[in-house]
Amino acid sequence: MIQQILFCIALGIAIFIFSKNLKFIIRNIKLGKDLDVSDRKPERITTMLKVAFGQTKMAARPIPAILHFIVYAGFMIINIEVLEILIDGIFGTHRVLSFLGPVYDFAIGFFEVLALLVLVSCVVFLVRRNVLRIKRFFGREMTSWPKADANYILIIEVVLMTALLKMNAADYLLQQMDADHYVKAGSFPISKALFVPFFEGFSAETLMLIERVGWWFHILGILAFLNYLPFSKHFHIIMAFPNTYFSNLDAKGRFTNMPEVKKEVELMMDPTADPFAVPAPDTNAEPTRFGAKDVTDLNWRQLMNAYTCTECGRCTSECPANQTGKLLSPRAIMMATRDRLDEVGKNIDKHGEKHDDGKALLRDYISEEELWACTSCNACVEACPVNIDPLSIIMDLRRYLVLEESKAPQELNMMSTNIENNGAPWQFSQADRLKWAQES
Repeated sequence: MIQQILFCIALGIAIFIFSKNLKFIIRNIKLGKDLDVSDRKPERITTMLKVAFGQTKMAARPIPAILHFIVYAGFMIINIEVLEILIDGIFGTHRVLSFLGPVYDFAIGFFEVLALLVLVSCVVFLVRRNVLRIKRFFGREMTSWPKADANYILIIEVVLMTALLKMNAADYLLQQMDADHYVKAGSFPISKALFVPFFEGFSAETLMLIERVGWWFHILGILAFLNYLPFSKHFHIIMAFPNTYFSNLDAKGRFTNMPEVKKEVELMMDPTADPFAVPAPDTNAEPTRFGAKDVTDLNWRQLMNAYTCTECGRCTSECPANQTGKLLSPRAIMMATRDRLDEVGKNIDKHGEKHDDGKALLRDYISEEELWACTSCNACVEACPVNIDPLSIIMDLRRYLVLEESKAPQELNMMSTNIENNGAPWQFSQADRLKWAQES
């Protein structure tokens, strides 16, 4: 009974803390501008199932794709056993689902095989990251915390899988001893091979201690991991599904139009338009900002993208600007957006919604040099395994620089002037445009 009470207290605390952190993130995402994504629901569901559930975009790199799928499958499937542990913890039962008989035996055996594969995959990932030192795992934005975060998660996975197998090994031996409370159920092919030989000869009391420590360590480790997620890049475990559902389904090369600018252009291009027929703007309304200076100028989907970023570096490794030594890293863009959004959220909690800390996403977190290094090729968008769109943030920050501050590189200003004067980007008059053909 004491164990049940302690378990319920631990479970309640974990759920409360996770709910509080999740509420903070949802509130922060809602700070973004409104965006209607209620269209094309069947296509959105298909995209989510293919990209988030089926991990189709991971296949571009087969070896990490296979390893990641094993870890992903382990996380999803082994949680079925966690469900049983939760029931046992609340009601004081032991292997409550054992009434399923052969199905239960097969399931436990399958979970053990999967746990071993997850353990091996995590070790391989640790080797790739720390021994082979794959280039995309490093960069100026990958400071001590991002690098440590990835290692922490992999180590936690290894420890949790080891605890699960040790718990099962002790449980198996207790079943053979006909110990009280330990019903004969389950198949333990991996734990019998790896740990039973070390535990044979132990007394029933010692085995019960090993089994109980393993049980508590496993479930408390999972509850702690749950509350670690909101502070980690591994929050994508949860965010990948809504992020892919709400992702941009339009052609990757299509940019959005600002309604205010589009309306003015349409008036200029339509000779029959009456500019006085347009309703006068509301003088009491907050002035429209062209582009984005801070995170609150972005739309909520862009802010969701920031919380979904896995920091895997695929976007940066595919970025041609980054490959040529430019300062731009699409991964850094997403990490900076998330960091700034967290800071804004904490300021709101501490000082209220109207607080201005004198900082902004532009310049304080992302430099102009980074923005203008982008070629807008969409390589980062295509490479992202969870449909994140760093380019949309880059373009909105650029829009602010051009439309609000009239800040554009000299090359772009010259091109715009040539188009205006000559009808082409080159510095030749229209009359001289065909001279090259006459001279030849």
